[in-house]
Amino acid sequence: MKDEAKKRKDELREHLKVSILTLRLRPGADLDEAQLSDAFGLSRTPLREVFRQLAGEGYLDLRTNRSARVSEMSYTTLRDFFLAAPMIYGAVLRLAAQNATPVQIEELKTSQEAFKAALRSGSGEERALANNRFHEITGEMSGNIYLLPSYNRLLIDHSRIGMTFYRPQTAEMSENLSEASQQHDAIIAAIEARDETAAAQLAEDHWNLSRDQIELFVMPEALDVPMGALPRSKPA
Repeated sequence: MKDEAKKRKDELREHLKVSILTLRLRPGADLDEAQLSDAFGLSRTPLREVFRQLAGEGYLDLRTNRSARVSEMSYTTLRDFFLAAPMIYGAVLRLAAQNATPVQIEELKTSQEAFKAALRSGSGEERALANNRFHEITGEMSGNIYLLPSYNRLLIDHSRIGMTFYRPQTAEMSENLSEASQQHDAIIAAIEARDETAAAQLAEDHWNLSRDQIELFVMPEALDVPMGALPRSKPA
């Protein structure tokens, strides 16, 4: 019975993670606890245990006497995302080059093949999830208990934002995704060679590749405010 209950909790956790990463559950959406309880055969106590775990990882927000909800994507969080992403990505890949084990390197290569397959024939969701898994593994390689929670929180919003351009409809978007895949290959090579400098530079290059597309999503053309700066109030 304990094994079956654990299995149902794991299934719920995975269902919620995938639904949040792929925007099936939108930022700020309230969770229907009764529906989830019925669907996964879980009482309120194990259901709330899963919610607390996902809240700790940044997927959910818990509120007193109210239903759990999907973590928000506000102007403030997106500004912080832009400020933190290049620093955190660089630190993670530098540490990954130092600490990656042979088993993790093989797992990274396998995830890259899955990403390439998703680019060839997968849906936008499959591409986003495959890319997310690739970067999750580099975080695991870093082996840093202080950095990893911040990195994983960053990946949640990167995946959610990425859903807007993992459905390439222009030649430029398709070219960007092809270049991203090539950069993944280069990241694997740098980690395998224990080349920290190359890994850190690739982190910067990889971030720069997606930054412009992300900015188009979070910053309408009519609002010319650089990310990291707040709009100035007009004088009275």
